[in-house]
Amino acid sequence: MDEEATRDFNERCAQCSEVNWGLTDGGRFYCRSCHNVTERTREVENTDFVSNTRVQTISKGLRKQEKNDRGCEWYVCEGFQFILKKQAEALEALGVCPRMKDDVLCNFWRCYLQKSKQAYCDRPAGETIRALSVHDSSTDVDSEPSLLHLLSPSESEGDLQTDCSFASSASKVSASTSVCSGSVDGSLYLMKNQKEKMRMTMPMTLSFCYMALLWLREPMTLSDLLRFVVEGHIPYLNVFKHFPEKMKLCGLDLKIFCVESWPVYEEVHNKMLELAAFLDLPRFPDITDSCFLHPDVLCMKYLMEANLPDELHNWTRRVVKKICIGEADFLTLVPGNKSARKVKYDVLAVALIVVVLKLLFLLDDHYEWLLSDFAEERNKNNKEGPPYFEFKKWYKVIKCSLDVEKKKLDEERAKYLWRCEKPLFYSADKKSKVLKRRQMVVNLQNQFGKLSGSVRPAEKPNPSSFQFSWSEENTDGSCFHGHSLKGILQEKCGVLTAMNPDYWLCTDKLCTEKLCGHLAHYREADFPHSYHFVLRLFSFLLRIQPSYIHDEVCVVEQKLFNKKLFKRTKYSTSLRK
Repeated sequence: MDEEATRDFNERCAQCSEVNWGLTDGGRFYCRSCHNVTERTREVENTDFVSNTRVQTISKGLRKQEKNDRGCEWYVCEGFQFILKKQAEALEALGVCPRMKDDVLCNFWRCYLQKSKQAYCDRPAGETIRALSVHDSSTDVDSEPSLLHLLSPSESEGDLQTDCSFASSASKVSASTSVCSGSVDGSLYLMKNQKEKMRMTMPMTLSFCYMALLWLREPMTLSDLLRFVVEGHIPYLNVFKHFPEKMKLCGLDLKIFCVESWPVYEEVHNKMLELAAFLDLPRFPDITDSCFLHPDVLCMKYLMEANLPDELHNWTRRVVKKICIGEADFLTLVPGNKSARKVKYDVLAVALIVVVLKLLFLLDDHYEWLLSDFAEERNKNNKEGPPYFEFKKWYKVIKCSLDVEKKKLDEERAKYLWRCEKPLFYSADKKSKVLKRRQMVVNLQNQFGKLSGSVRPAEKPNPSSFQFSWSEENTDGSCFHGHSLKGILQEKCGVLTAMNPDYWLCTDKLCTEKLCGHLAHYREADFPHSYHFVLRLFSFLLRIQPSYIHDEVCVVEQKLFNKKLFKRTKYSTSLRK
């Protein structure tokens, strides 16, 4: 039957140059050799009408599309591709290298589509082509560009081949099933067998972005990335409202693209590691001492953020050198290397600062206050040179600022409207009800707003890597950057050492992370208040739980005191330096 219909079509295939044509259910010609679908349709001569009148067959899918007003057919991977494109553009607007989107992130995405067999893969012989509507367009009317071309203008329409398994399965799904989602493969995407293919999720879009940032060694940590997402500088929450009008979102698509929780640091980081191994990426570019992600550089950043003396940076560098965590082999990500510990650069930096504070001030709710009283007495008689650092004064200044910012953040999160302004519906039957209900909500909000006299919030300020601003020009003495540590240091053999001779360990032995979920257990009641306050400060800066920083502190301590721990009994809790 197909041979008779394609006998007069002798054009060569644009992809493989073969002349071996077949017909799809919509009447289009496709190449049996490479399965390329053309826009040419079969010309039918019908003698029942006026003689020599030729009528072209119209695709059934297009008729259905116009009837249901469901827009063009699109696949879930196209939706995620659009989201990644928007996120990359937002990062470029924040100052990230322009190479990120086209040279790095785009290649990662293509590799993922190929590895997960969603695109750039050979289609098995005998697979039906009817569901490959990514390449379809109307015949008689003006043809529209493919959706993939709309999402990624730099790519040609023929670059991306839709997953053969999705396409063949989608063609077998009944009409009643396809109504449950706006995308072609929305229902199939949520099936269990798709989870085995490293199924794409919304948090994984941030994992892709962070992986690209890490590859380029951009001056942006994962905590900065997630904070920019929460502040709305990077599209993530309700990002589907920016979808093209042709991409109708409904039904099961909402479970895929709707987000009703803030991104979690651990989830995004772990998924990034899985992605890098799944894509078989080579060793990432080396993290050297001149890179922003190196502990020496990041420690300087967080010391400024925490309003601590600049002299502490010398101590963090000494710890980094002592435990050999500043080497490129330790800091550089090698995907698939299970023996190497995966570094969380921002968490490691703040953990180093916490360890140094324990070395100098002990943080046992007693010794740091004695040192502070001693520094206060010295400052009364100190008329020349920088003032001595007072831990008590620093604690009061930081606690006041931290409480204000924490309260502001909690209020913003409590007021956040998770529902998108763009109405969403699970089926076409409920569309009118949803639109009517949404209009009523908007009208009520406007009326209550006028009665209460509420003013719309001002536009958000430009994003910054720093959340606190401490200036040495302030006359109130709230900036401690230039303060001296001489009051708590003593010189031995030409080297400055701490007057504090003791140190308490957070734990004697690390737990097995696979069994316990953490390297160490943290309960606020089990540790001094000063130690918890420092953890709470840095957990606010990084937007993570204090327990994550506590784990990293324990790891640094085990490296720093490994030899002394080996010599002493395993039940020892105090070390003499």
